[in-house]
Amino acid sequence: MPLEKVTEVAYTIAATAKGGRQGTVRSEDGVVDLPLGKPGSTRNPKANPETLFAAGYAACFSGALNAVARQEGIDTSESTVTADVTFGKTDTGFGLAVEITASIPGVERAKAEELVAKAHQFCPYSKATRGNIEVTAGLG
Repeated sequence: MPLEKVTEVAYTIAATAKGGRQGTVRSEDGVVDLPLGKPGSTRNPKANPETLFAAGYAACFSGALNAVARQEGIDTSESTVTADVTFGKTDTGFGLAVEITASIPGVERAKAEELVAKAHQFCPYSKATRGNIEVTAGLG
């Protein structure tokens, strides 16, 4: 499969991490400036790379869902998208898996499933992960 290349830049942002999973991360514009911590800690909960990936993927997929629905004249502004990101051992070390769950109130189930499938093809995060990690997308 040929690489999909950016032909016209719409936005670029950089973030810098220091100290790995228990360090800090800061975006160049300062919007994100967080201490990082061990995943699943209940004593001292903090963001971790999986938290940030889940948030980014959910937001991106939600935008893709709204865009493909709008093309069909369907209002999905009340929809929600959840990205469940799993981090764990693989045969070659560690890896990720993602389960995307969308809720689309007021849209017939068959149409909602069609919109989720289209969003999964359109979403830049889905494109970036396709063929690299297990990603499932469906209705909740």
